[in-house]
Amino acid sequence: MLLGKQQILDAHDRRHEDIAVPEWGGNVRVAMMSASDRDRWEQETYGGDTPKVDDFRARFVGLCLVDEMGGRLFSDHEVAQLGAKSAAALDRVFRVAQTLNALGDAAVGELEKN
Repeated sequence: MLLGKQQILDAHDRRHEDIAVPEWGGNVRVAMMSASDRDRWEQETYGGDTPKVDDFRARFVGLCLVDEMGGRLFSDHEVAQLGAKSAAALDRVFRVAQTLNALGDAAVGELEKN
């Protein structure tokens, strides 16, 4: 059976995972980002002459932390505040976001070299 346009648009295809972040005192919801958000993040990160590594994890996590309705918790302008949080906590959330969004370890390792 071939899907039609409306079936594709109606599909709930962005998985999420709720994880405990003890440093923050509770649980957070980490979701797959939209294709548009992923493209924008990749362009920001890899689109210039040199990869943009500033707030690498915070920018990625900021696109993946959502509320119960699926809306982003952090705007692009709030990423620096997220980046100021515990590295251990942010990395825990980043690893889940990395898995959900199929961001390979090789890509992370390459950026960490810069």
